[in-house]
Amino acid sequence: MNLIFRMLWVIVRSFFLARLEGHYTSSLTLHVLPNDIDINFHMNNGRYLTICDLNRVDVFARSGLLKAMFRRGWLPVIAEHTMIYKKPLNVFQRYEVKLEVQRWDEKYFYMTHTFICGGRVVAEGTSKGCVYERGVGVVAPDRAFAAVEEDRRK
Repeated sequence: MNLIFRMLWVIVRSFFLARLEGHYTSSLTLHVLPNDIDINFHMNNGRYLTICDLNRVDVFARSGLLKAMFRRGWLPVIAEHTMIYKKPLNVFQRYEVKLEVQRWDEKYFYMTHTFICGGRVVAEGTSKGCVYERGVGVVAPDRAFAAVEEDRRK
């Protein structure tokens, strides 16, 4: 994550927003900054994936998963990420990026990502991620949810 200041903003902002329960979604409104652009003066394709990280941090923080991961030494890991680019985002353009956790199975969370500018979808993608415990392996989503609930009761 090379967007440390934006990430800190997302974490601080999460303290003032409603806690996520049951339906895990995130919506962030951002601007394309000069450090986001490539030689064509539009947002670099790789930056879209990094911006998706910010959405995930928002979901982790607002759902309680971030706290549960820190307490247990768990790490978030992306196993797969796809992105379809439909229209460029230019420097200083305002856009919204949305994440929705669609489902999960015994190992992974499956998410969709949508970038919107001027009411139009300019990029969309999917990702598959998990929570990882060093020396043990993947933490089942049900175990991660149980950890969140355990921490809420404390």
